[in-house]
Amino acid sequence: MAVVHVVAHPTRDDVAELLRSIVQWAEAEGHALTLDDVCAESLLGSAGAALAAAGPPEGTQLVVSLGGDGTMLRAVSAASGCDAPLLGVDLGSLGYLSQVRASDGLEAIGRALLSSEEGGWWLDERMMLDVELNGVSIATVLNEVVVEKGAPGTAIRLGVLIDGEPFATLASDGVIVATPTGSTAYSLSARGPIVSPRHRALLVTPVAPHMLFDRTMVLDPSETVEVEVLGPLSAGVILDGRVGANAAPGDRIRCRPSARVARFVRFDRRPYHQTLKAKFGLTDR
Repeated sequence: MAVVHVVAHPTRDDVAELLRSIVQWAEAEGHALTLDDVCAESLLGSAGAALAAAGPPEGTQLVVSLGGDGTMLRAVSAASGCDAPLLGVDLGSLGYLSQVRASDGLEAIGRALLSSEEGGWWLDERMMLDVELNGVSIATVLNEVVVEKGAPGTAIRLGVLIDGEPFATLASDGVIVATPTGSTAYSLSARGPIVSPRHRALLVTPVAPHMLFDRTMVLDPSETVEVEVLGPLSAGVILDGRVGANAAPGDRIRCRPSARVARFVRFDRRPYHQTLKAKFGLTDR
């Protein structure tokens, strides 16, 4: 018997249909199944509520994401307290992280519970960031930390420090500290570079800066980045797309590579640049 935890997009009908199939499969195979409490009742009603859990229970062997990359980021957060790998079933529109098609979802879950040799899968490990606010840990993220203005129409003043030394003062809409995995997310929209997820680095990207310096800095993973809110305005701290905290003037947000990695179950060994080619609609000459 295996223990499987599912995190799903909470409102989509196609997700609910697939989730019902997974519940029936788990019952038939004798596996223990729990559902993320954000999605359980909204998708399956009272039947889902009976399976709801705040996170993967002890002994979870696989965490499954049903949705797009946003759902996968929630699954990464949910799996932070366990060592189970993650399998993403893609029902979104971009799918950089989730590479299994919905039609192959049930088969993929079954294969992921076999040994890697029997199931034909491998683990894709991705760097993550530990985030602290004034020295207190608040999250471990896969994509990025964004320190941004809270009100429209006014730039916020932020100080960027590298290894404790002041580097620059920014008047901008915010600043992004991203991993290579996050290089194709918000950082890309702010003109940041695309970095292979096999690389280890920190990307520091200003958002709409009111200055000529508007380029991304790519730092060594041994370096630590701090963002200080200089005031007079407060800032929001966004962690992988979710509101994480409010930072007052004088507060510091520290980002550094985590000892933890996100581990994704993969069946396709297609190079990452080929995935980019498909997502961007690039063609051969």
